[in-house]
Amino acid sequence: MGALFKLRPSPPRWPAALRAALSMGLPVAAGWLAGDVPAGMLATIGAFTALYATDRPYQNRAAVVAWIAVAFSLVVSLGAWAQAEPWLVVPLVVMLSIAATFICNAFRIGPPGAYMFVLACAAGTALPAPHIAVWQIGLLVLAGGALSWILHMAGALFSPRGPEKAAVANAAKAVALFAEATGTAGQDNARHGAAFALHEAWAVLVSLQPPKPRPNGALARLRDLNRELHLLFATCINAAAQPREKLDAVAGRAREIGAAARSLRADRERTEPPQVPLGRPGLKGLLRENLNLRSPAMRSALRVGLAVAVSGVVGAAFSLEHAYWVMASAVLMLHQGLDWVRTLQRGLERMTGTLVGLCLAAAILTLHPTGLWLVATMMLLQYTIEVTVTRNYALAVVFITAIALLIASGGRPMADDSHLLWARGIDTLVGCLIALIVHALTAPRSPAASLRQEIAETLKVLQDVLRHIATGQVTTPAARRARSTLQHEVFVLVTSTETEMGGLSRQQDAAEDLWPTVVATQRLAYRTLAACWAIEQAAEQGKAGKPPLAQPELAATTDALAQLRTAVLSGRGPLTFNALPDFLSGEIQNVGKSLVAPTA
Repeated sequence: MGALFKLRPSPPRWPAALRAALSMGLPVAAGWLAGDVPAGMLATIGAFTALYATDRPYQNRAAVVAWIAVAFSLVVSLGAWAQAEPWLVVPLVVMLSIAATFICNAFRIGPPGAYMFVLACAAGTALPAPHIAVWQIGLLVLAGGALSWILHMAGALFSPRGPEKAAVANAAKAVALFAEATGTAGQDNARHGAAFALHEAWAVLVSLQPPKPRPNGALARLRDLNRELHLLFATCINAAAQPREKLDAVAGRAREIGAAARSLRADRERTEPPQVPLGRPGLKGLLRENLNLRSPAMRSALRVGLAVAVSGVVGAAFSLEHAYWVMASAVLMLHQGLDWVRTLQRGLERMTGTLVGLCLAAAILTLHPTGLWLVATMMLLQYTIEVTVTRNYALAVVFITAIALLIASGGRPMADDSHLLWARGIDTLVGCLIALIVHALTAPRSPAASLRQEIAETLKVLQDVLRHIATGQVTTPAARRARSTLQHEVFVLVTSTETEMGGLSRQQDAAEDLWPTVVATQRLAYRTLAACWAIEQAAEQGKAGKPPLAQPELAATTDALAQLRTAVLSGRGPLTFNALPDFLSGEIQNVGKSLVAPTA
C-alpha cells in the first residue's frame, strides 16, 4: 500500500514529456482547424509512437520509431476493419496480443511495450468515427506517427550523440556507486547495477549502432571512456584486499569519466579503442533464445493471449459496450511478465488510479473543452502522464484514465457521461481480475525449476569462458561471444530470481532456498569476467604473463563446475571440493557450500 503514496526517484523526463505532449496536441489542433476534431483525435493514436525508443541512438531510433508508427497504423486499420465483422474482434485481438507481447519482450522494444499496440487495435474495433473509411483511418494514424517521428528525431539537431553520452554517464555513476559500496552489505546489488548499466551502455555504443558506423570522433571517444569504466569495474571486483583509498580513487575517476561523457564535443577526434565488447545479443540471438516455451517472452505472450481470450468472451457474454477496455486492462497487467507480487501491486495501482481518474474525467467531460482548450487539455494530461509514470504509477493512471476517456469521446459532447465513466470503471476492474486469475492459474507447478536451470546454464557458459582464460586468448571473436553470453546469463539469472521471489508462496520458499547459490554464482561469474578484463589490459600494456588458470588446472576446475551443475539440477547439496587450483577456488567452494536440498 505504501507504494501508492510514494514518489520514487527518477531521471528528468521533461524532454520526453514535452515531445509526447506535442505529439498528442498537434493532431488535435490540425483536426480542429480542418473542422473534423474526431479525425484529429484518431491521429492521436499514432502519437503514441512518441512513447517508444526514447533512449536509443538517433540512427537506430529513426528506423525503430518508423516501424512502430507503421505498426500502429496497421493494427488500428485491422481493428476498424474487424468492426464490421464482430466475430473477428476477439480472435484478432488475441493473436495480436500474443504477437506484440512476444516481439516487444523478446526484442526488448522497451516501455510501454505491447500494451499500446493491443489497446490501439482494440480501440479500432469501437471507433466513434463512422464517417471515416478504414483506409483513411490508417492514414490518419500514420500521420500522427509521422509527426511523432519528426519530434523524436528533432533532438539529433542539438545533440547527435545525446543518447550515447547519457548511457556512458549513467554507467559512470553506477560504477562509482559500486566502488563506494565495495566491502559493504550493499556491494552485491551495487555490482549488479553497475554491470547492467555498463552492458546497456555497450548496447547503445555497439549493438544499436550500424554495422559500420560513419567515422565519428565522439562515438570512438565514448567507447574508449566506457571501456575504461569496465576496467574500473573489474578493479572493484578484484579489490577484496585493497585499501579504501584506492576504491575512493576508482569512484572519483568514474565520476570524472561521467562528466567527460556529458561534456564531450561531437567533433573531438579519437581513435577507436583496441577492443570493443559485443554488447547485447543481436536479433537472431534474441529470437533463438526466446523461441521456446520456457522463455519469459513466450510464457508472457501465451499468458496474455489466454487472458485476452477470456476477457473477450466475458465482454461478449455480458454485452459490455466497451469490451476492448477489459482486454486492454488484462494486457496491461500481464504483458511485462511481472511476478505475482508486482502484478498484484500493478492491479491495485491500476484500480486506485482509475477510480480517482474517473472523477477527473467527469470534470473534464462536464466542462467539454473545445478548440484550443481541448488541445491544451490533451497536452497537459499527456505531459503529466510522462513526468509521473516512472515516479508513481497509480498517480499516472489518474491522468491516463482521463485522457483515454477524452479520446473515446472523440472530442464530442457525450449524451450520458456517467454511463461512459461507469463502463470504464467496471471494465477495468473485470480486466484486472481476469489477469490476476490467469496469472495465478498459469504459475509454474514446479517451484524454482526454471531458477535451477538458469544457475546450471550460467555455470555451463562459465566453463566455456574458462577455456579461453586458460589459453590467455580472451579477445578473439569466440572469446568475446563467450564473455558476452556469460554476462547475459547473469542478468537472466537475476531476473529469474526476482520473478521467483515475487511469486506465490511455494515459489518464494523455493527461491529463498536457492538465494545463497544465486549470489555465489553471480560472484563466481563476475570474478571470471574481471579476470578476462585483467588479461586484456595486461596484454595491451605489454605485461602479459601466464594465465591465472593453466591448461593442466582447467580440467579440475571444469570438472568441479560440472559437478555443481548436476547437483543444482538434481537438488543435491552441499558440495565440497578437496583440491582446486587457486584461481576461483574460494568462489567455487562457496557455490558448493551454498547448495541445499529443496524443502518439502
